[in-house]
Amino acid sequence: MGRGRAKAKQTKVARELKYGGPQTDLDRLQAELAGSAGNNAAAGRTGDTDDSSDALEDDPYAKYYDEPAD
Repeated sequence: MGRGRAKAKQTKVARELKYGGPQTDLDRLQAELAGSAGNNAAAGRTGDTDDSSDALEDDPYAKYYDEPAD
């Protein structure tokens, strides 16, 4: 007994969460899905695909790397 008021409040809160949630920013979502240039720079990708020898020259552990024998 006495559960009717509590259940009604839970139902009200559940409906508010389901139907009255925050509005989606569709422009921001589209930009994120499109992979705008700003997101690539933030992720550490610059788009430069030069040869990998530059990466080995900048790597402090490159001197410990042995070339695989073919």
